[in-house]
Amino acid sequence: MVNLAVLGVGYWGPNLLRNFYQLEEVAVAAVCDKDIARLRHVHKTYPKLQLIEDYGEVLNNPDIDAVVVALPAKLHYEVAMEALSSGKHVLVEKPLALSSEECLQLIHIAEENDRVLMVGHTFEYNAAVNLLKREIQKGTLGEIRYINSHRLNLGKIRRDINVMWNLAPHDISIILYILQQEPLAVSARGASYIQDGIEDVVFIDLVFQNDVRAHIHVSWLDPVKVRRMTIVGSEKMAVYDNMKADKIAIYDEGIDKADGKFDYRRGGILVPNIDPREPLNVECAHFIQCIVNHQRPRTDGYDGLRVTSVLEAAQRSLRQSGKEIKLAHEHE
Repeated sequence: MVNLAVLGVGYWGPNLLRNFYQLEEVAVAAVCDKDIARLRHVHKTYPKLQLIEDYGEVLNNPDIDAVVVALPAKLHYEVAMEALSSGKHVLVEKPLALSSEECLQLIHIAEENDRVLMVGHTFEYNAAVNLLKREIQKGTLGEIRYINSHRLNLGKIRRDINVMWNLAPHDISIILYILQQEPLAVSARGASYIQDGIEDVVFIDLVFQNDVRAHIHVSWLDPVKVRRMTIVGSEKMAVYDNMKADKIAIYDEGIDKADGKFDYRRGGILVPNIDPREPLNVECAHFIQCIVNHQRPRTDGYDGLRVTSVLEAAQRSLRQSGKEIKLAHEHE
């Protein structure tokens, strides 16, 4: 049995709490938040949980084996570092940290203390995303040409990080995961319409090997919630729409050129069945199994580092009016 505490029950923390509470191998011992109103709200659903305002009390409790860090992004590194140093296994919500150096420090302390460090890249546990990855690896889509991703909605506006650090970790983690490679270069442009210096709309461009390109559009200012990714291959194309019941559609369509002429292929559409299990539940169960079985998580510290490295480069590009930033890959 793994004794666990959830640090932060604001926006996403209650979802993590719900899923860990359902797992048989877990005893959720406490929830922590400095907002008393949030603690009281959670207590209505989970009356047996211990309510704690100071996370230091959790970290100093030797009976708690693991913590989930669902606090504001600017606190991820600090709290995760303290938790790992206290001998706790740690699941950190995305992003793992706000710099590559911070990620590397977390990886080092986790390895030094033989603790599980995992980042909440939930979509890598999504059945639809894993199906996409398998189809790409099998060559079903042919050679990948480009990926176009949109993650848009009206709010929730953050004050501590811009929309790119808030939303784009999802898209970046998906793209790196399904392509199984890291970008060679990144550029980004954005605008701050609501708060000075905090971009609420950002456009990111990634360049991979063999001229594979990806474009990511994230925004807090769009009237319609959109969670859609299009993958265009030389043989087939796929659309992943997380807002639809049928999340994946594979189109047997494309354009071939022969003897100077264009041949438009228009075949059928395949809509595969997708495992309906909640990805967050799969993620939470995976974290616990990694603790119990001493395994390395799918979304380990290095996975968090890869995504943060891209975000870090994109942030530099934002500050330099969209200048392309080359990436050096020196980590695992």
